[in-house]
Amino acid sequence: MKILTDDFFAALAHPLRLRILMLLEQEGELCVCELTHTLAVSQPMVSRHLAQLRESGLVADRRRGLWIYYRLHPDLPGWANNVLSETAQGVGSQPPFVEDRKLLKQMPNRPGGRCCA
Repeated sequence: MKILTDDFFAALAHPLRLRILMLLEQEGELCVCELTHTLAVSQPMVSRHLAQLRESGLVADRRRGLWIYYRLHPDLPGWANNVLSETAQGVGSQPPFVEDRKLLKQMPNRPGGRCCA
């Protein structure tokens, strides 16, 4: 998969998209409701940023019933995966990334339950 470097680094440069990418890097796959809960922003705002990430080829989605789940695109080039992995390790102990992981873990009714109802 060919990722434009400008698109890739533009995604990392936006604070909300960076937080989304770091959560996906660490968690694997997340539902939109998990992201809205964790990031404390509206569903339309999260969806808009996810659409930008999807259009640039950084994330892939899948639908399960009414819900949409996002993950890092499985065909990302190695260099892009390395940047995301190293970034996650580098910022993992800093705010707001620490708080994001805590909020996600504390979320009631995560997928498998009725999180998106």
